[in-house]
Amino acid sequence: MTMPYMHSACITRLWRAAWHASLALGFGIATVLTPALGYAQDDAQPKKKKPRKIELDKIYQRWVNEDVDYIITPEERAAFKKLQTDEEREEFIEQFWLRRDPDPDTPENEYREEYYRRIAYANEKFTSGIPGWKTDRGRIYITWGPPDSVESRPAGGPYERPIYEGGGTTSTYPFETWFYRYLEGVGSGIEIEFVDPTGSGEYRIARNADEKDALLFVPNAGLTLAEQLGLASKVDRPFFSPGNRNGNNPLYPMRTQDMPFERLAILTNLQRAPSVRYRQLAERVDQQVEFDVLPFDVRTDFLRAGESAIVTTFTLMFNNGDLGFKDEGGIQKAQLNIYARVSALTGKRVGIFEEAPIITYQQSQFEVGRKLSSVYQKSLILPPGNYKIDFVVRDVTSGHTGIVRQGFEVPRYSPEALSTSSLILADLVEPVTRVSGSQFIIGANKVRPSVTQRFKQSQSLGVYMQVYNVQIDQASLRPAIEVDYVITNTKTGQEVKRIREDGKNGISDLSGYGQQIVLGRLIPLAELEPGSYEVTVVITDKVARRTLSPKTFFTVEPSRS
Repeated sequence: MTMPYMHSACITRLWRAAWHASLALGFGIATVLTPALGYAQDDAQPKKKKPRKIELDKIYQRWVNEDVDYIITPEERAAFKKLQTDEEREEFIEQFWLRRDPDPDTPENEYREEYYRRIAYANEKFTSGIPGWKTDRGRIYITWGPPDSVESRPAGGPYERPIYEGGGTTSTYPFETWFYRYLEGVGSGIEIEFVDPTGSGEYRIARNADEKDALLFVPNAGLTLAEQLGLASKVDRPFFSPGNRNGNNPLYPMRTQDMPFERLAILTNLQRAPSVRYRQLAERVDQQVEFDVLPFDVRTDFLRAGESAIVTTFTLMFNNGDLGFKDEGGIQKAQLNIYARVSALTGKRVGIFEEAPIITYQQSQFEVGRKLSSVYQKSLILPPGNYKIDFVVRDVTSGHTGIVRQGFEVPRYSPEALSTSSLILADLVEPVTRVSGSQFIIGANKVRPSVTQRFKQSQSLGVYMQVYNVQIDQASLRPAIEVDYVITNTKTGQEVKRIREDGKNGISDLSGYGQQIVLGRLIPLAELEPGSYEVTVVITDKVARRTLSPKTFFTVEPSRS
């Protein structure tokens, strides 16, 4: 049997698996000679297997048709049906819960936690042949929460009608009356009556007070005061007609909420999804989607720190010409406020970081500096899995704001199989010869990634990566590894350069300590014509008889005269 609570419990376990860690390994600001144009750093991801795709489709459909069926608005449902990719659906689910989060500054989404608690309670308390969340009581409880008070008559039996129901004595089916002081979008002083006419435990919403009357169709039994005095006929009472309701109770006026049309209006409003309460957050989310006046590019790279601990680096690049500089004592200064939030695709927040990097130039260097770019990097340790990161960057001087939102998958590294880190193309790869802060430091090297992967002919192409689980030759007690860097013209498909790694450039480390080797090299580009190229690192482990060939693309542009 499928029910929303079972699905939500599975999702909750996925949330719990995510670490709440935000350990920074490196960040900083630097100036580089690369324009802000981006290329995808990875090749097309491998296609997912069809059974997995079908399973995901079922999960998304179950989420919209079962999990949030009672609270999703018609506009949200229509928007969800138009989404084409799983990434878009995951983004939608994240924003769906964020719009309802009463306190977005806390790591927990209190509304979502309470909502799934209600589903669990409904399944436990209201199940009666059908799952509790599908019953009328379950639907009201899940949508509107617990009532302020409950009058319960689980056995039914003798019942003295209140005056506004006509007075007199009758016998009833089991029934409950829930009272809510106020429901937004419904009204104040809301009474909801549930009746169990079959005795099965399935209580149904009553549309009028007579539905609980077990003697309604028994002649001359359970009469109202007006019927006992001959002022009304019981024959007319079972028929729900606004024209004769007051005629059945001529002695006492009905309450406003018991008027037929008023009661129908209340029941109709109860069927609607509650309005999104936290409008200010919804407006902010909408603004993030549409508002982007400070452009910047982001790339993400991964390096293994342990079997379930992956160093995930985020590198941001800004064109200095887009930043607002101001003169402070002869120094041109620009300041950025960077806020980033990392969360699981279900909306569970994993970490937040904030930085305020400053870019400065002497007045004599400012005109040249304005034509350059600035790079910022932040590293987190994350477990393998799928995540979403939201960057919001504000230029303090100009007030311009830019927003980039990206999904990414932290890879799971096998403890035995030959594997590699991200293949990082960089404008700077060099050994660390002195303490120079923590920015762009990876082990014994400084690696500043090229976010756009565009290089001038006058530059060198920096290549950096790590290789894991290399096998050790028992004769030499060292790895037996061959590495070639192969550059191919993507237009012609011809190989234009091949370099054999010898491990003597001061960057690479082929010793295999801890069954890991480091590959790093600067490749001059002066001989290459402007155009698009592919670089492939061919790694052959002769001991394991295994070859890997990670590759990525880059662009060579003419040097400025």
